[in-house]
Amino acid sequence: METKDVLAALAAIAQESRLAIFRLLVQIGPGGMAATKIAEHLDIAPSSLSFHLKELTHAKLITSRSEGRFVIYSADVAVMNGLIGYLTENCCGGVPCGPAGC
Repeated sequence: METKDVLAALAAIAQESRLAIFRLLVQIGPGGMAATKIAEHLDIAPSSLSFHLKELTHAKLITSRSEGRFVIYSADVAVMNGLIGYLTENCCGGVPCGPAGC
């Protein structure tokens, strides 16, 4: 993962609503969730949700696909793992961070 991609991902999830959306999609798993259900689940206005979904998509943290008249969003676990790997390698010297810290 390149530094610019890491910065984009971290900037995207540094906002409370976007972090909540991303966490929800990670918890839901690869099947994803329709935008309308995300809005209902997190009590976010559809117009606000649209903005946040675009930001997360631009940061490559989530993907979308059409299913009939719905747009389904999913967390991109490979990108999430790449981000974790980058932070571990570049911030912890390749040693997994634990209670003792980096």
